[in-house]
Amino acid sequence: MKILRGIARSGDRVPVALAIGNFDGVHRGHQTLLAQLVAAARRHALSPAVMTFEPHPRELFTPGSAPARVANLRDKIGALAAAGVERIFIQHFSRRFASLSPERFIDEVLVGGLNARCLLVGDDFRFGARRSGDVDLLRSRAAMHGYVVEQLATVLEHGVRVSSSEVREALAAGDLAHAQSLLGRPYSISGRVLHGRKLGREIGFPTLNLRLAHKRPAAHGIYAVRVHGLGERPRPGVASIGLRPTVDDTGRWLLEVHLFDFAQQVYGKLVRVELVHKLRDETKYESLHALATAIRNDAATARALLTPIGPVG
Repeated sequence: MKILRGIARSGDRVPVALAIGNFDGVHRGHQTLLAQLVAAARRHALSPAVMTFEPHPRELFTPGSAPARVANLRDKIGALAAAGVERIFIQHFSRRFASLSPERFIDEVLVGGLNARCLLVGDDFRFGARRSGDVDLLRSRAAMHGYVVEQLATVLEHGVRVSSSEVREALAAGDLAHAQSLLGRPYSISGRVLHGRKLGREIGFPTLNLRLAHKRPAAHGIYAVRVHGLGERPRPGVASIGLRPTVDDTGRWLLEVHLFDFAQQVYGKLVRVELVHKLRDETKYESLHALATAIRNDAATARALLTPIGPVG
């Protein structure tokens, strides 16, 4: 897999079958599109590729109402690669890029920049300034530029459209089973273990700290978790995703995990935290003693919930 920032340079311009979108969460609807993308790429002897955006367009134009993020960039890239995508174009979404007319977007980006020979789009695909471009426009210029357009119908789950918005709602409600059904896999967050303030160690609950890159993660609260990447089997623990209001007023989001019966130093290690059960929402406590008591209770609940996975070697 090759990751490219922005429009490909001339030396990178292999002909591609292309899908475009934010792909937040790479849910089952996305996966259906990507399976068709890979199949189309094989039929036309092309490389399957995706163009995605950072930041999310609404974070640029309406940051106060931008959607919560289901996945960080690392997890999105991993899910795209698992779906068979060979090239990922990460386009910085700026006002200049957003101002491109639909015609210039086709001519300069899709054809001139990315060398797209096959385009796979959903039935509601829009592009260009003011989202004024549509599938009909793509098709009208296909013969001129030598590409084909294939359209995908909406994917439904029990009559409901499978979408990133639906995944966000499931995570906000703590409904991890529904989120897993929409994603086709357990919901998890990956990242490298960072040095923290060591406050957890002082109150008897040392934690692994992972920074969250986005200001509005879709999942937040206290969870029973399994942590992958620290051995052959996942490690059980209890985790907090939030702003740590009892001890921090910076407004920075953090994922903190207390692993049961684990004392190794793993700073810099890349881990994946799988959320298994939501225990409760984050709370501000009046003292560190009250915080420690709450963590102790959460840890006991999480241990009981995770016991079926058996002993960890």
